[in-house]
Amino acid sequence: MTGPAPAGPAWINSAANWLTPNRIRAQAFVLALCLWGVCAVDFATPGLFDRAGNIKFQDFLQFYISARLINQGRSSQLFDQHVADQAMHVIVREPTRVQLPTVYGPQVGLLFTPFAKLSFQAAARLWIALSLLAVAACLYLLWRSCPALRPYASTVAICTLAFPPLFHFFVRGQISALLLLCFSAAFLAFRADRDWRAGIALGCLVFKPQFLVAIPLILLLARAWKPLAGLILSAAGQLALTTIYFGSAVTRAYFDTMLHTARWLGVSEIGPAHIQMHSLRSFWTLLVPWPTVALALYIATSIAAIAIAAAVWKSSPALALRFSALVLASVLVNPHLFIYDLLVLAPVFLLLVDWMLRAPHSFNPTLKVLLYLSFVLPLLGPLSRWTHIQLSVLAFVALLWFLWRESKFSSDELAPSGPTVV
Repeated sequence: MTGPAPAGPAWINSAANWLTPNRIRAQAFVLALCLWGVCAVDFATPGLFDRAGNIKFQDFLQFYISARLINQGRSSQLFDQHVADQAMHVIVREPTRVQLPTVYGPQVGLLFTPFAKLSFQAAARLWIALSLLAVAACLYLLWRSCPALRPYASTVAICTLAFPPLFHFFVRGQISALLLLCFSAAFLAFRADRDWRAGIALGCLVFKPQFLVAIPLILLLARAWKPLAGLILSAAGQLALTTIYFGSAVTRAYFDTMLHTARWLGVSEIGPAHIQMHSLRSFWTLLVPWPTVALALYIATSIAAIAIAAAVWKSSPALALRFSALVLASVLVNPHLFIYDLLVLAPVFLLLVDWMLRAPHSFNPTLKVLLYLSFVLPLLGPLSRWTHIQLSVLAFVALLWFLWRESKFSSDELAPSGPTVV
């Protein structure tokens, strides 16, 4: 089936026409100024606490504590909450309502062992600096693979600074840059027709296994055997090496922690956790007051998201559409996804905007509006405390649906399949 996709309703066309490059650039500049201006004021206090009384780079504590325990030969205590609380109080030295259990695999703590030789504040700042460099490198390589975006380098840079997940990843001291690195490496490998390597890059996501709930199933249903095999080997290899290094008892303790999120999810976040999450699991938990019904709806809609992403992968020759559908489904199905994890959507925005600019014959203003909403709506997550509707999830679902619909119309890949020279 070929030909352009049908045009959207009049109000969508009007909204798309209003979203001119100049307006988008100006809005991104104002948003970036607000976000980072607030951050500068909030963090411009001496010591460990910001003006709001929160620990600066709070989430980095769990990585730092894990690394210190490994350096001290106490790996067996990595998932002991009492030990984690004691270690945190030694670092903070002031009363705090924060409780940070270790919820990442022991291999993540091992990565941070060099940082544990520094003070917490120095280690956190170093990690954030290196992470920002990694994010910049990933986005640069992705941007270089998008020929239609090359004239808009400054706009891309401003939008990157205005991207809400980037801001939240920074202030929390999270490891979202590693997620972006895996997805970016996977896309570049797919683009170079290195499906095995793409699968290996995706398999590295096992350090945050929630992202691997959907991806293997999508590749299986799409019969993408090479990336699926690479993913399985990569994930299994990482888990096997972790078990060999730390021992089976530590690995069992980690999986026990992951399988019982109710023990720590409510106490590890300041404020209700679900209003800070942006996936189908949190969407139904907020909307439906009956846990069993909410779980059933999450499972049913997750199956639908996986099926749609697999259909896009099988039917569309455009890598931008296929990879974007894969990433969106991995986000939607993720049962435990906070706003800083949405940093992995950065490739989706770059690839789809580039695809849209290079395919005027199939341009649909709906895509332009959905990309805009998907970018902005995560900022409104806290409103779901009162509305019980996480609007960002609706935007992600609509965008995935659009990709499925558009995959039926796209008949040829506009970009060359070979690697881009950078």
